[in-house]
Amino acid sequence: MNMFIMCSVKLGLCTCILNNLLLCIILQSSHTSEGVWPLPQTFSTSMVRYELKPQSFHFGYRGQSAAQRDCSVLDAAFERYFALIFSNNTAGNDKFSVDEPFTLEINVDHHDCESYPKEDSSERYNLSVSTGRAFLNAETVWGALRGLETFSQLVYQDNVGSYFVNKTDIEDFPQFRHRGILLDTSRHYLPVQAILKTLDAMAYSKFNVFHWHIVDDPSFPYQSQTFPDLSGKGAFHPVTHIYRQSDVRRVISYARMRGVRVLPEFDSPGHTQSWGKGQPGLLTPCYRRGVPSGTFGPVNPALPSTYQFMASLFKEVASVFPDSYVHLGGDEVDLSCWKSNPSILTFMKKMGFGVDFPKLETFYMEKIVNITSALNKTSVVWQEVFDNNERHTSQSVVEVWKQGCYLCEVRRVTKAGLRVILASPWYLDLPGPTHNWARYYTVWPLAFKGTEEQKKLVIGGEVCLWGEFVDATNLAPRLWPRASAAAERLWSDEKQTSSVKQAFPRLQDFRCRLLRRGIQAEPLDVGHCRHEYQGV
Repeated sequence: MNMFIMCSVKLGLCTCILNNLLLCIILQSSHTSEGVWPLPQTFSTSMVRYELKPQSFHFGYRGQSAAQRDCSVLDAAFERYFALIFSNNTAGNDKFSVDEPFTLEINVDHHDCESYPKEDSSERYNLSVSTGRAFLNAETVWGALRGLETFSQLVYQDNVGSYFVNKTDIEDFPQFRHRGILLDTSRHYLPVQAILKTLDAMAYSKFNVFHWHIVDDPSFPYQSQTFPDLSGKGAFHPVTHIYRQSDVRRVISYARMRGVRVLPEFDSPGHTQSWGKGQPGLLTPCYRRGVPSGTFGPVNPALPSTYQFMASLFKEVASVFPDSYVHLGGDEVDLSCWKSNPSILTFMKKMGFGVDFPKLETFYMEKIVNITSALNKTSVVWQEVFDNNERHTSQSVVEVWKQGCYLCEVRRVTKAGLRVILASPWYLDLPGPTHNWARYYTVWPLAFKGTEEQKKLVIGGEVCLWGEFVDATNLAPRLWPRASAAAERLWSDEKQTSSVKQAFPRLQDFRCRLLRRGIQAEPLDVGHCRHEYQGV
């Protein structure tokens, strides 16, 4: 019987084209491109399949590709994905058989092998799988990485361990260009290896930004060359619980090889208690009944020395972290200490602020934004910075994080002409059943009343995992596979991925793939995986 079944994601159904026999077979258990997570924008696939054998499978560059051999990003990716594709090679080799070669050929339009991914880097790719070969075309190496991930998910094993891939054509690109995960390394220190493992899992879900909330009130683990006392006195431990410059470089390099940007956050003027331990005079002395209480509040915005310190610190940060974005925080500033301090009140009167303390916060944040702008960095701020500033003159990117009508805030920010990162619906540390992944899937970032120009200003979203109750022991199961639900929302066409019921078996399959790749992703429901987690 000569049969060919074509499946189109755009239509959501199968059109069966049969020669010699009218028959439509629905094989829900068959492996198709629907097994790819996040779902590609468009694809067609058939029941025609090709066997792959490790000894005759090769990656290669097409002749016209701008990237060729010795492209660091892709050469390393070839080795990585070969190991992932053939991770459970139990079929054995038949020494009497003649293996048919299969080559995955890559063509890249731009040679950006030694650069870093940028906020506007293209991740578009086309993938075509046919007899004996597959073609992967991308504008950049970052798009090629996404295509390699997709190809690796297309490959499957039968019951005897042989590898197969189906005839497939895919055109794919992300719905949003900023798809991030925030990790908090201040409330609990995360070992470098735990961060690297998270970067691996991020690449599997096509996340492209690691938002590193590296310091906060509890500890200052970043080891500054300019101000070594910040970690020396502000970290949980000055030797064992710090990120040395070599550690930071390792994280940045590891992320680059997976097409992930590293966005550092140094949050101020609040969330800075750990800073004050190693930088005397930085924080505001709090008063009680007219005398110093011995406690300290936010960064002191009235002193010139504050801005001299910040200029030196961010000069170092700009040299260490190559990304064009830097997160400046600006959230949850406790104003009570400022209100109690006579010097702050005198400064406010001098500046004409009266008793409008949000104006003082705005004054401070504008100074810090100007410092980072002079370093050619684009600042990202939490939404309070926007809410407190009536003029909205800053060109910062605003991250919306508060609960409630978060799309109302998105609408206000975009109406002011500013770019938005949405985080509110993806706070994984909030109370609730950890298995309820659907709440993170049924999010519609553009479902607000606004113009098309406004909606273009929503550049993406972030999954946030704050560290009050998270360390290396539970990091992975807290993140995965719930974060993957958000990953599909940020990558895929929302019209094709609106059904939780249809997504569930696909996410179950992807969760099993994560386990097979060594990621401790928690279960979605009762069931099993063919390859259970072996790391215990």
